[in-house]
Amino acid sequence: MSNDRAERIRKLLAELIAFDTVSDRSNLALIESIERYLATFGIVGRRIPDKTGEKASLWVTIGPQDRPGFVLSGHTDVVPVAGQNWSRNPFELFERDGKLYGRGSTDMKGFVAVCLAMVPEMHATKLATPIHLAISYDEEIGCVGVRPMLAEISRGSIKPLGCFVGEPTAMQVTIGHKGKHGVRATFHGLAAHSSIAPSGVNAVEYAADLIGEIRRRARELATSGARDTLYDVAHTTLLTSIVHGGAALNIVPDRCVVEFECRGLGISESTEVTDAIVAWARSEIEPVMKAADPSCGIDFAEILDYPALDMRPDHALVTLAKKLSGRNSHTKVSFGTEASLFVQMADIPSIVVGPGSIAQAHKPDEYVEMSELLNCAGFIERLISHCAGGGGLG
Repeated sequence: MSNDRAERIRKLLAELIAFDTVSDRSNLALIESIERYLATFGIVGRRIPDKTGEKASLWVTIGPQDRPGFVLSGHTDVVPVAGQNWSRNPFELFERDGKLYGRGSTDMKGFVAVCLAMVPEMHATKLATPIHLAISYDEEIGCVGVRPMLAEISRGSIKPLGCFVGEPTAMQVTIGHKGKHGVRATFHGLAAHSSIAPSGVNAVEYAADLIGEIRRRARELATSGARDTLYDVAHTTLLTSIVHGGAALNIVPDRCVVEFECRGLGISESTEVTDAIVAWARSEIEPVMKAADPSCGIDFAEILDYPALDMRPDHALVTLAKKLSGRNSHTKVSFGTEASLFVQMADIPSIVVGPGSIAQAHKPDEYVEMSELLNCAGFIERLISHCAGGGGLG
């Protein structure tokens, strides 16, 4: 059985990796491939397209349609490979020493492949409680694609019992992750010849004031902010990640763009931290710029936002996940997932549990171990048995 299962997983993962689904490209060919595969079992999913019609999520129910079930959730998009030093074609599966290499093998086409590989067992079992597959797009650029799908689910008359999001946690039961809020600050200064620099308004230097304040607050959060030792980084983090400004050495720069983010412990802490920084810049930096020239100032725009996940350790879904994974412990992760949106947007209890390590994600020669994928298949096999017996959360 395990050899047959491993071969199914391997074949499906190879097919998924072959689709170049970097977030700026369509995922429709991959979705169509999944639909054709499901059709061989007589299973039809429901597409939820984006506004352009170039991307879509897929919602699939296996088992009774009129009862609440459990969701297995994964995304189809991957991060870019440009500029990375891959030893082989990143969109062609390569296996060596029990490791399967390819872009998305860990994050998170490996999990999607396992879910699909277990469809024959789901289909052959008389499920009393349904299993749903929620396959999304554009998770890597702000959990974009799952939101329209959750809006559709919320409009339905039957709410799922719980959701397992298969991001890489080495199959550890993960009950929390940090929220994230990203902001873009565009500084508008006044250009001048550098020989008469005081007549201009230097956008880069005022942006540097903001960057310095962000760094000061980041140190403050690290030393005296709230802490949660279940996280690998136990405090809220704050950093500047992108800066663009200036045109030439002899021109006072009239524009500078700064992008910064906060990853907060609490449900809304990340937004509260960035809002406070914006308010500080409005009161401390912008008036000085405008005093020099009224046309100058700062524009702020939200880049992305998702809430933190914070499930109670004694929640029934956590207890079930520990039973299915054969573990007694739980953890939290610093990276974000769609799980918090299942909770916030659709009131569906959610945890994160999936194969592989986040340490391998987004890197050249990304890989996942076959043993991890088989452990994940075992988790889903036990979920199938749970659902065959009509198991819920009670």
